[in-house]
This record gives sequence, C-alpha cells and structure tokens, in this order.
Amino acid sequence: MSTPDFWGEQRIHGRAVPPLFPRDGAVQSIVYGEAPGPRGADQSGVPFWGDGAGIPLYRGLAVAGCADMDDSVWERWDGAALRGGGLWPKLIGVALSNAFPCCPTDDGRRFRAPKRGELLSEENTARLRDELNAALVRGASKVITLGRCAAQTLEPLAGECGLKFIALPHPSSQGLLMSAPGKGRGMRLEDLRAQWEMRLVDALRS
Repeated sequence: MSTPDFWGEQRIHGRAVPPLFPRDGAVQSIVYGEAPGPRGADQSGVPFWGDGAGIPLYRGLAVAGCADMDDSVWERWDGAALRGGGLWPKLIGVALSNAFPCCPTDDGRRFRAPKRGELLSEENTARLRDELNAALVRGASKVITLGRCAAQTLEPLAGECGLKFIALPHPSSQGLLMSAPGKGRGMRLEDLRAQWEMRLVDALRS
C-alpha cells in the first residue's frame, strides 16, 4: 500500500469533511472538534479518524459504548492508511463533526488554526445549525466540544437550539498539559489521556 507524500505539492487536500452520524438509531450527543487534521481526517474523510486527537476520542467513545471499530486501527493510526485499509468506525448514539469543516491551510502543505472570521462566517454558521438540527431530529440533548476554539464557536448555537453544552479540553498533548493542575508538572501524559477519556465517558453518559 502506498503512503501519501506529505511534503509534496499537495499535502493537504482541504476538502470539507462531512459530519459522521450513526447509520440508524437515536443520537444523544454530537461532539465537535476544531478542524480536520492534515494527517488524519483530511486524508480519511471521517471526523477525527487518524487525527492525533482521535486516539483518546475514539477510545473514550468505545468505553462508553458509542463506537465500534477493529482493533487493528491502532496499529495504523493514519488517515491515509486507514482509508487505504478500508477501516472505518461505527458510531452508536453519537455524531461527530468539527467547528470548521476543512483542514485550514494557506499553502496546501501546512496546517493553521481556523480564523474567527472563517468560523463565524454565514456559510459556516449555517452549516453548524443544519448539523445541530439534524442531531435534534434524532433526539440529541447535548453538544460536547473539544478545545477552546470549538467551545467558543458552538456554545451560542447550542443555546439557540436548547441543547445542553459541555466543554472539554482539547485532547492534544498541549491541550491536556495546559488544562491540568500546575500545567501537568509531574504528571504522565498517558495518565492525563486516561483521565480525559473518562471525562468524555462521563459527559456522554450525563
């Protein structure tokens, strides 16, 4: 299986990654991250699938009974490899999306954070409202966000829709350390990830 040339002319596809909903059944929660990552969702086309933040997210979803996937995904956690291997998650009772639908980039090679103007644009706000309404139709009661960017973007929209709002720190290494007491001094990153996963499980079950 060939691997993508991440340092080639078009490292980042920049295509919109659609939200992922369960094929059938009710949806209790919709979880939002910031934006698709360059080596994860931008390559796989599935929210968080192959992203670094997707590891604790999907592990937490599995513990909560909200996601089912083959154990082999952890051996090839890379968006292009997962897509090439035909490996996809099955969601149960939860939907996934991002505050911004595309991997933000200025040159097709380097990731940048989405700008406030992009996040709050009429087009993006309409997209988010449509996703929240689709979740509401299927019974959703809450929005869970990962990181400050997603929280600032989704909190007012969740309020408009009457959805409970829960903000979690971003599960990246930096996000976990910055949100930990004493900025994580003396704490193991694996322990912080495990704690975050349980916070996600609690949020999903609340």
